Amino acid sequence: MYYGEIKKCDIANGEGVRVSLFVSGCTHHCPGCFNQETWNFSYGKEYTEETEEEILEALSPDYISGLSLLGGEPFEPQNQEVLVRLLRKVKERYPRKDVWCYTGWLFDRELLGESRARCGYTDEMLSMIDILVDGRFIERLKDITLVFRGSSNQRVIDVKKSLESGSVVLWEQRLRRGMP
Repeated sequence: MYYGEIKKCDIANGEGVRVSLFVSGCTHHCPGCFNQETWNFSYGKEYTEETEEEILEALSPDYISGLSLLGGEPFEPQNQEVLVRLLRKVKERYPRKDVWCYTGWLFDRELLGESRARCGYTDEMLSMIDILVDGRFIERLKDITLVFRGSSNQRVIDVKKSLESGSVVLWEQRLRRGMP
């Protein structure tokens, strides 16, 4: 797997201060995509054990809320095996930190149903993701006032609650300062 960038102090791609990994490779090719260079599966740098340790170390400060996975497309089958290994380590070392993931695939129809995205790692990967922003970016639905998404068709999904209930449960933003 290749990746385009690691942001170690990101406040745009999930709640709180985050470490964000932008993986390479995406077959959606959404018109108006903000990160077109990551469509190429060989873009950027090769993901190595050193890369993984860099990410894990960057997650260690208390002020870091969690990890965000973006792309490219984290749910491309070519990326899932490496990301599952990373997520296992994140959940083991930092059980209180959350994981956000951005995908062009639809959670309920394509990631849980039959699609090209599904492989032997998909269910485990979903089980370790707390919040999933799903759906392709649609330029005519672009809305800069939306929180944590680029177009109004995209959903911010609470994955744990959705998997428990068997239907999509949207995430409700709350302030971190002592709010339940």
